[in-house]
Amino acid sequence: MAELDAEKRDKLPRDDFAYVDSKGGEHLPINDESHIRNAMSRWNQTNFESASDKEEARRKIVAAAKRHGIEVSDADKIAKPG
Repeated sequence: MAELDAEKRDKLPRDDFAYVDSKGGEHLPINDESHIRNAMSRWNQTNFESASDKEEARRKIVAAAKRHGIEVSDADKIAKPG
């Protein structure tokens, strides 16, 4: 995975994160292919403040995957709501 040190992470726009919590905490970077793949694998391990936040993050990750040509299998947990 491409390295994302604290300085680079701080410079990412909020849109490059699948989830931003109510305190401004940025979770699951989706700025490049390797981070999208990582977000896909960690999505179900992330604590979200609500079910709607989790679903919104899921949709953002899936959309980012499609933009980068990453296949999302029907068997992937992230493929379907819930």
